[in-house]
Amino acid sequence: MSTSIDDLLSFDEEPAEARTGERGGGRLRAVLRTLAVTAAFTVVVVVGLRAVGLRISLWIVVAGVLAVLAVRRVTAALAPPPPPRAGVRAPAGEEPGTWNWGSRDALRAAINGWERPLDWSAGNRERFTERILPRLGELADERLRQKHGLTRESDPARARALLGEPLWTFLGTPTRRPPSPRDLAAIVAELEKL
Repeated sequence: MSTSIDDLLSFDEEPAEARTGERGGGRLRAVLRTLAVTAAFTVVVVVGLRAVGLRISLWIVVAGVLAVLAVRRVTAALAPPPPPRAGVRAPAGEEPGTWNWGSRDALRAAINGWERPLDWSAGNRERFTERILPRLGELADERLRQKHGLTRESDPARARALLGEPLWTFLGTPTRRPPSPRDLAAIVAELEKL
């Protein structure tokens, strides 16, 4: 089975059943939970009303509690996601002023997963060695594992031969300076060849 780095960085939306937890007995569990919450709130409301001397039909209280729970569920489903925290960049490509702050764009997430650490480590050898080099090593190990059934740790001699001396040296030794974008492009191209 062959997988490219693009496949590793892709994002597949979970089916609706997996997100809502409605597999098998999930629907029954949700109904039982709603009934338990309704009963608990009904008891609290009835006790509170009787404590102040009011008597209202139990069915009216139950209907009121169910209505409040339904409104709460609908508003939670329709509410936009919260705005991004201070200091977090809004996703590029979005129009300013829109509420779609939490959209899950897999390509944007993958790019940001590399862009931010690369920007942060530009010109700083220690940051590059701590943040970027391990990620590149993980990509190399994953490519080796998928294509050849080994990793750099499990079979170093064969991994060294498959990676080639320049890539093996780059991944194994800290650099004196972060590589240029052209050098990184060459490294990624070598990883793609695996």
